[in-house]
Amino acid sequence: MDDDQLLRYSRHILLEELGIDGQQRLLDARALVIGAGGLGSPVALYLGTAGVGSMTIVDHDTVDVTNLQRQIAHRLSRVGQPKADSARHTIAEINPDVQVEAVVRRADEALLDELVPRADVVLDCSDNFRTRHAVNAACVRHRRPLVSGAAIRFEGQVSVFDPRHEGAPCYACLFPPGEAFEEVVCATMGVFAPLVGIIGAVQAAEALKLIAGIGESLAGRLLMLDARGMRWDEVRMTRHPHCPVCGAGR
Repeated sequence: MDDDQLLRYSRHILLEELGIDGQQRLLDARALVIGAGGLGSPVALYLGTAGVGSMTIVDHDTVDVTNLQRQIAHRLSRVGQPKADSARHTIAEINPDVQVEAVVRRADEALLDELVPRADVVLDCSDNFRTRHAVNAACVRHRRPLVSGAAIRFEGQVSVFDPRHEGAPCYACLFPPGEAFEEVVCATMGVFAPLVGIIGAVQAAEALKLIAGIGESLAGRLLMLDARGMRWDEVRMTRHPHCPVCGAGR
């Protein structure tokens, strides 16, 4: 770490749990962020400002004016541009030392099998079950910790799925891929603007903790937020023995 970095990250370094060693682990790490929308915006910005040295952002979509109500990584001048590129530019304006790779593609199985093994932590900020299940399966295959978030209307949820630990559940243990779940999207259901910031900030915090090796992660716990009353509920999760993704019989 040079003098400029010691100054930039001084408030992290002052934390006894983090210190110089923890900050160096952040600088040496690579994060993979799936989605650069409502959740991906705060996730990418916090990882970038915190000094995660390398980041890959995957999003096939472009910036629309309706995104600007909540997707804080984007600007009016970038409407029509790829969201991944827009997020990369915003991070560069704040912390040019972070190496950001923008991938303007859908996060399909082939791409995930290329990118997930290179990452120290994966953050799922997507908005559909198909992508979430694909990301989860790739993380299980390559034994990479996954920080998963979701937000719609006034409800949000966040958890960590860490296949490095024996007995830890994966996303499919909670939401089996063969079952039908109602697919809801912001375009038709709406979303409270600060909600994605709250959930995204928790995702970023969990990722930084995992990289730095501090605190207790959300692995095995699902946090659910009702922002109307600003009430958090917690549900304990265990691995499903017959899970088609991580179960013993797969």
